[in-house]
Amino acid sequence: MSSSNSLSVAVLPGDGIGAEVMGPCLEVIDAVTSRVGDISLSFKEVPAGAACYRDHGEALPKETLEEVRNADAILLAAMGMPDIRYPDGTEIAPQLDIRFELDLYAGVRPVRSIPGVPGPLSDPRAQALDFVLIRESTEGLFASHGKGTIEDNRIARDTMEITREVSEKLFDFSFNLARKRKAAGHEGRLTCVDKANVFTSFAFFRSIFDERAAENNDLIADYAYVDAMALNLVRNPWVYDVAVTENMFGDILSDLGAALIGGMGMAPSADVGDEHAVFQPCHGSAPDIVGSGKANPTAMFLSAGMMLEWLADKHDRPAYGKAGALLTAAVDKAFAAGNLLPFELGGESGTTHVTNAVIAAVDQVCDEMDLG
Repeated sequence: MSSSNSLSVAVLPGDGIGAEVMGPCLEVIDAVTSRVGDISLSFKEVPAGAACYRDHGEALPKETLEEVRNADAILLAAMGMPDIRYPDGTEIAPQLDIRFELDLYAGVRPVRSIPGVPGPLSDPRAQALDFVLIRESTEGLFASHGKGTIEDNRIARDTMEITREVSEKLFDFSFNLARKRKAAGHEGRLTCVDKANVFTSFAFFRSIFDERAAENNDLIADYAYVDAMALNLVRNPWVYDVAVTENMFGDILSDLGAALIGGMGMAPSADVGDEHAVFQPCHGSAPDIVGSGKANPTAMFLSAGMMLEWLADKHDRPAYGKAGALLTAAVDKAFAAGNLLPFELGGESGTTHVTNAVIAAVDQVCDEMDLG
């Protein structure tokens, strides 16, 4: 990691539309950081992904892993292609390897409505959603990634793993986020999503949650079984503030959350550890639209905003936080008029159109914000 005034960002465009949304994202970052000032970022693009595996035999080269390990933050676009697979038939997913290598245990999945973007729910309260799903990202059922077994072509097994060490860190991270949101005007509530009524591993997960809740009694702590949570995220998602869950449950629920705000192209994410963090859109490489100009860069932009705010907290540099807030506000401003609509939502706003609108909005909202 950087010891100079400049902070370093490892850039991984990856596969498919990854490069198509990464370039515009770097333009938007430049636009907001130039307006805020007192920010110095250096970017280094490094290879990883399915095409890298196809061409060089490695999905995550050692040199790339070293670069991401030494960077102050990691910005990742999309990885994997359905027609490029490992010999066992699984898809290329080095983003999972990075999570495990850097111990990125907290997957942060914001579910926040963007003004002017239509959602699938008719209730007017669903037009102003703002909650966060925290997905444990290194164990749970994903602990079996690459380790599953098939016996005599009769029985296949993947094993769930829940550890005290990771669960304690996960819950502390989640309570801290709920406290930060409470200071910003939210409820200050953390919901543990599990299946503790059926599985010993989840009963253990909940018991650790209870222990950490007792040390955070300034916040509200409650529970939801995952099946009930899936129902409630459609019926009344506005009641949630922060929710925390196991890896596989989080994988599924975060896609549901993305659907509530317009789809994967509108959904940013981060995978955060004690020292490192990766920021990436929730969408995949979308090979069906590569080269068409239809890729929606919004989730990539919002992920970059999360990165800037995380750098501000990690390195105590308020200017980065202001830049992240400006970027998010610019996205909201660009969409608020209702005439910017990506292709996946039935519109005709492609990559260039969305990018230009957001950059124009940076200038429009900059003077409205306290950047002093």
